[in-house]
Amino acid sequence: MTGDDRVRLDATVMGRVQGVGFRYFVVREATGLDLEGWVANTPTGAVRCVAEGPRSALEALLERLRQGPPSAMVDRVSEAFMPATGGLGTFSVRSGAHTGD
Repeated sequence: MTGDDRVRLDATVMGRVQGVGFRYFVVREATGLDLEGWVANTPTGAVRCVAEGPRSALEALLERLRQGPPSAMVDRVSEAFMPATGGLGTFSVRSGAHTGD
């Protein structure tokens, strides 16, 4: 895959998504889709996910974010697609204080 085939998804998931294993669910799903990136809790009670990879894999992740794990209640997901910048590395959980790459 060339760099031109990769895009970035920046998604914020709102609802009952903290304290229910949502971040670890995202890591499992994203890793299974061979995506790079990170997921973190936000101070507002949401979960933010930044991932890079093929558009089709990111669309699949976005669908999974809209569902969430069984213990979560997703109210809505805001998403933005943009060009990939690279350098995200293995998908991981980041601190809630983390604000960017």
